[in-house]
Amino acid sequence: MTTEQSPDTAETAQDPPSGRLSTLDRFLPVWIGVAMLAGILLGRGFPDLNDQLDRVKIDTVSLPIAIGLLAMMYPVLAKVKYRSIHESIDRRSLTMSLLLNWVVGPAVMFALAWLMLPDLPEYRTGLIIVGLARCIAMVLIWNDLACGSSELAAVLVAINSLFQIVAYSLLGYFYLELLPGWLGLDSDGIDVTIWEIAKSVLIFLGIPLLAGFLTRTFGERAKGTEWYEQRFLPRIGPVALYGLLFTIVILFALQGERITDQPWDVARIALPLLAYFAIMWFGSFFVGIRLGFPYERNASIAFTAAGNNFELAIAVSIGVFGVASGQALAGVVGPLIEVPVLVGLVYVALWARRRYASL
Repeated sequence: MTTEQSPDTAETAQDPPSGRLSTLDRFLPVWIGVAMLAGILLGRGFPDLNDQLDRVKIDTVSLPIAIGLLAMMYPVLAKVKYRSIHESIDRRSLTMSLLLNWVVGPAVMFALAWLMLPDLPEYRTGLIIVGLARCIAMVLIWNDLACGSSELAAVLVAINSLFQIVAYSLLGYFYLELLPGWLGLDSDGIDVTIWEIAKSVLIFLGIPLLAGFLTRTFGERAKGTEWYEQRFLPRIGPVALYGLLFTIVILFALQGERITDQPWDVARIALPLLAYFAIMWFGSFFVGIRLGFPYERNASIAFTAAGNNFELAIAVSIGVFGVASGQALAGVVGPLIEVPVLVGLVYVALWARRRYASL
């Protein structure tokens, strides 16, 4: 089997995995750990922080978290070469991504939740809600760090967003009501409207997507492509990771007390999440190799398949079951596990990139 390889991959195949990463990128796991610890300490030091942050919201998300999410996405979307997006799309990539995200992913999470948390219905429901929320934000950061195709990732994110608007409530009803009933299992319902999901997608994807498109369009028109690529993008690039770290601090400040007070519950929730990320990423990546996808495309598909929209999952869990519910705790544990695991998978992907032609 001959694996197609892009010129960029061929030229850099012998580079060390960390060769193209900045100091911030290279030590990202360390910064994430520091951000988690800082968030927990902040939450402990200010017990009423949740009430303070909830005073100002964008949609159902507190303003600081909203700012962090928008900061995460804008620089990555500003890197996309929108005029050449059509060159990065093919039917096989789209078909594989849709199957992984909307058929395989929710089914895998449902199976893992019931197999590993049969005695914890609230956490089980929370994990299923996480599995239904396909990634539309942080995947762009992981894809960018792993040198995947930014154009393909942007298109897959846009498609996931559209599917999320239409399919989230329907899949929630299927996996939380219909399927458990057919299998003779207990079920918990979910009541979230299509408009509630649409608002979240329009705000947290639509705004940075429009900003990124306008920035590239007018930046290239005013200063030229070389200035935009070589001078402007390197300046705004770190903002995405600063936004990620800021968001992690706030999330753990809000939920850190529950995490530290219930470590065994967190461990129980973490096990199916770890299994899920491993199954989805490695399964997708190796299928892509067998199908002959070039590295950049394969990495984008794998990270899109493995990632989840924890912002939406947390918002839905809190809105439907309450901020103190087990479902909400499962939603918060999601990024606690997902962020370091997917950072680790970035390094796995970069290692594989060096050896891609021989895999």
